[in-house]
Amino acid sequence: MPIPVKDSVTVTIEGGMVKVKGSKGELAFSLPKGISAKKEENTLLIAQDRLDDPETRALFGLTRATIANLVEGVESGFQKQLELSGVGYRAQVQGADLVLSLGFSHPVKVTPPPGISFSVAENVITVSGVDKSLVGDIAAKVRQIRPPEPYKGKGIKYVGEHIRRKAGKAAKAVGGAK
Repeated sequence: MPIPVKDSVTVTIEGGMVKVKGSKGELAFSLPKGISAKKEENTLLIAQDRLDDPETRALFGLTRATIANLVEGVESGFQKQLELSGVGYRAQVQGADLVLSLGFSHPVKVTPPPGISFSVAENVITVSGVDKSLVGDIAAKVRQIRPPEPYKGKGIKYVGEHIRRKAGKAAKAVGGAK
């Protein structure tokens, strides 16, 4: 399946490296052995050198998806949104850092790696950047600081994520005391 490349994005293929440059930034990807890339007009084609090789067959789809994500990332970027729920839980951006007040004895400071930026609006933290895997990793690390708990649902969760709730002690005690 060809990868569409818009006019605002430039793709260069040099000796096993695919470099993608757009308005949001520049990314590069090293092609695995046995997989090649070819640019034709406004499309990018990924192909296996030998179709019967099981090793390159396993990496073929991954390589195509990764390069498609690079092209989309330098053009429009990626973002993940996290939602804070809990009394007194707050997030704010100080400079480039994200400062979280999550009921610990101290505020938690998250410093973003290059290419990642944070923004906060009404208890919703937005992690944005060019590299899709890096955006997902940083969002997962922020969520891991205080994951949502199943009894009251307090914590940091993805926007749209459903938390399975558990019944507490009161519901268990109704069954009868021994």
